[in-house]
Amino acid sequence: MRRAAGGPVYTSSVARKGSPARLVVALSIAAVLAVFLLYTSIAGGGTPAVAPSELASYTGIVSLGGQVVGRPNGDPHGEGLRFVLKDIAGDAPDRVTVLYRGSVPDQFRTGRDLVVEGELRGGVFVAEPGSMVTKCPSKYAPASASS
Repeated sequence: MRRAAGGPVYTSSVARKGSPARLVVALSIAAVLAVFLLYTSIAGGGTPAVAPSELASYTGIVSLGGQVVGRPNGDPHGEGLRFVLKDIAGDAPDRVTVLYRGSVPDQFRTGRDLVVEGELRGGVFVAEPGSMVTKCPSKYAPASASS
């Protein structure tokens, strides 16, 4: 036994020895958690993004992107706003009627590209309230060449 000047008594049997088993268990748990977080961030979550021409092959909640065609009608705060979407790119003839309730962005109108989340029910895409996001075409147009 050794006594530090005016302090506690230290013995060699009290000295802490590191256990490799504890380290292995701690590292194993950390590795499992890291793999779980990586899986959930990449493959575990997310909503599939589809176009009107692809919608029939999906079930459940999806993110539907398309271009508004025709004349929208109805009240988004009452019975619901109905409008038709077609594929943004390409000449696919598929069209889908959307029923949307909730606030409508100022940019919403015929010819505008937009995205809504919801699911197909009885041939009508029922969008979740507040899920409508319009896309500004000028952001996606090619840059003009300056002379």
